[in-house]
Amino acid sequence: MSDQQTNVKELEFQSIPKLLWRYFLPAFAGVIINSLYNIVDRIFIGQEVGALALAGLSAVFPIMIIMMAFGMLVGMGAGVRISINLGKKDFNRAEHVLGNAFILMIIVSVIISVLGLALNKPLLGFFGVNSETTAYAREYLHIILGGTVFNILGYGLNNLIRSEGSAKIAMLSMLISAGINIALDYLFIVVLHMGVSGAAYATVISQIALTIWVITHFRSKRSVIRLRTSKMWLKKDIVWYIFTIGFAPFSMQLASSAVFGVYNIQLIKYGGDMAVGALGVIISVAMLMVMTIMSINMAMQPIIGFNHGAKRFDRVHQTLKIAMISATIISGFAWGVVELFPEAIIQLFNDDNAELLAIGTRGLQIFVLFLPIIGFQIIIGNYYQSVGKAGLATLLSMLRQVIFLIPLLFILPKYYGLEGVWACAPLSDALSALVCIIFVIREFNKLSSLIKIHNT
Repeated sequence: MSDQQTNVKELEFQSIPKLLWRYFLPAFAGVIINSLYNIVDRIFIGQEVGALALAGLSAVFPIMIIMMAFGMLVGMGAGVRISINLGKKDFNRAEHVLGNAFILMIIVSVIISVLGLALNKPLLGFFGVNSETTAYAREYLHIILGGTVFNILGYGLNNLIRSEGSAKIAMLSMLISAGINIALDYLFIVVLHMGVSGAAYATVISQIALTIWVITHFRSKRSVIRLRTSKMWLKKDIVWYIFTIGFAPFSMQLASSAVFGVYNIQLIKYGGDMAVGALGVIISVAMLMVMTIMSINMAMQPIIGFNHGAKRFDRVHQTLKIAMISATIISGFAWGVVELFPEAIIQLFNDDNAELLAIGTRGLQIFVLFLPIIGFQIIIGNYYQSVGKAGLATLLSMLRQVIFLIPLLFILPKYYGLEGVWACAPLSDALSALVCIIFVIREFNKLSSLIKIHNT
């Protein structure tokens, strides 16, 4: 039996718990390794260069999120469409999506690089970078922008490897890339003392390696769908087909960039540079937790997309239920670890700045206060994206990260200062959870009705 037939058969007939576990393990390994990119960079910079350099890298984070947003516009949108088409056994359409996504990633990368290099100074100013951290921020950003095409192609195409059901290969891709990044971080920062630029060069080189690896995969016989030059010509219907789904994660990431820009501005106002540096550490830790939940999303996305396309709604229902329960357990466990050891976590990034330690420890405890209730919110948002309902996916994502959070960032600090800034995230989590519960109940009822219709 061919790899193509094997993957399709597993998605359609293998037990859901076994299939989710099989996809979760490599996805989890992949996202943890991926998260290490930012975490390792910050640890090396914080320990070897200093707290101000760490603050400079943190200030660049909103711009990095904008880059990720455009990558997700193509990568996530194409991934969902590929899974759905595989569920319909339409391999030709799936390959057209892959070919068009490849060209779109290159076009988007060039636009981001040009605009980013031209506008980096006003962008850094807008996101709250001051004179003490500007040099570090610009040094890092210039190099990263030069490697944008490898960033977007590497991560975008690796997501498509996962969407075709090749989860282990996607995990191996991240292992190779992260291993190169960590080794080069040590070489460039610790041995060669290249500072912030060393971290940036390590990241770009590792992304080049990832890009070469994933392109090689899609040109080989081991891939379920092939990257063919004959299917790279852009077609309006395919481009629209990708963007309508990709718009949800795209808008979510853009919103995240705006949110962290506001965070930087408010933190400078109420806590100074060390508060911005603390945010960088807190976001690294929070992203590690959130990305763990995202690994469940990655595991369920090809299963739900395929079976929704195949009208196997019983399997969709079961996958969604198990994913939500698992996400809640994981987020609860992560919350417990952080609340028990906040000071030790901050010291991992910098252990010689008492101000950063004090601000970061308190901020981390407050920031993750309601972490246990965000797991199911992330899952239901990704579910809607996986079945092609981009509008609902966007709305639910925006609730927690924009609609509630941004107003809170302008209100709470006026009354509670720096602690008010940190408290905005958990309060937004709680408010959005109340809304998401309504959608969860509605969707489970709808799936139950569809199951009854297709079983009669």
